Amino acid sequence: MKIFPSLVFALACAANAFAADYPAPVENDFTIRDFHFTDRETLPELRIHYRTIGTPEKDAQGKTANAVLIMHGTTGSGAQFIRPEFAGELFGKDQPLDATKFFIVLPDGIGHGKSSKPSDGLHAKFPRYGYRDMVEAQYRLLTDGLGVNHARLVTGTSMGGMHTWLWGETHPEFMDALMPLACLPTQISGRNRAWRRVIIDAIRNDPAWQNGEYKAQPPSLRTAAEMLWFMSSNPVLRQKEAPTLAKTDEVLDKFVREIVKVDDANNVLYALEASHDYDPGPDLEKITAPLLAINSADDLINPPELGILQAEIKRVPHGRAVIIPLSEKTRGHGSHTVAALWKDELEKLLQQTAKQ
Repeated sequence: MKIFPSLVFALACAANAFAADYPAPVENDFTIRDFHFTDRETLPELRIHYRTIGTPEKDAQGKTANAVLIMHGTTGSGAQFIRPEFAGELFGKDQPLDATKFFIVLPDGIGHGKSSKPSDGLHAKFPRYGYRDMVEAQYRLLTDGLGVNHARLVTGTSMGGMHTWLWGETHPEFMDALMPLACLPTQISGRNRAWRRVIIDAIRNDPAWQNGEYKAQPPSLRTAAEMLWFMSSNPVLRQKEAPTLAKTDEVLDKFVREIVKVDDANNVLYALEASHDYDPGPDLEKITAPLLAINSADDLINPPELGILQAEIKRVPHGRAVIIPLSEKTRGHGSHTVAALWKDELEKLLQQTAKQ
């Protein structure tokens, strides 16, 4: 993924919807009535769109035995995973998340994809959701919507990885294993907060934003796209695809055009502001399920030289961290969606947490 996967990947998903060796996703909506947000705002109806692959199974005690929750990144959707680099490496027969054995759930988070979001009509009057609201809606989808009372695995990429940490703290008995990808178990701060603020400020201070009531996408959406291009890959790849001034402008302009076609400034603004309540740091000891955190060495958003993951993972009772080294196969922050880089580690985690 790049941070805004809906921009780049959704187009490819339409053409390469699913590989021949795993079932097609089934899409549906779950409506939560009178949803209460943590800031005390409410929505009479909150729509959560989702995709499922496979069939749920329960053990002799009535506990769901094979559910896998996979959560997407900022401004993305569950659709971003239905592509060769991810589903093609994981969901096929005898692959780590073989869809003939697992029940895979791919939700669109609040404010994202086909779930309820500002651009549906409320614009800047949409409730100011946070990550904890998103996790609660995911929990309600699984339990109330799909009848899933236990998860074999909870995982996610980028924002979805951050949600994974929160899942481990707020519902510690719900899952057998956790695997957050491309994120840190700490409050958004430093450069990670700064690039988000650049986009947030650009949109909110743009006269064309008109307090969220614009008729055409404001120019600040271009600023968001440009910042995204800058942060979402590693410098080696960016230099390779844009080796001259003219080529860089060409590549960047194309990237921006694709974003402006499919995204919405209010949706982007809300998605970035949603991280305001993310801070799993104080409660890491509450995570009881085995947890494997995977980051990459060339991730500009979560650089390993900060030492945060290496230090904080020691506080997780059954935690382990892996840093994927820079290589020709890594894609900076987007390495989290290249499953070939880390699926062996996933397989080990599943084997280690299998019930005997």
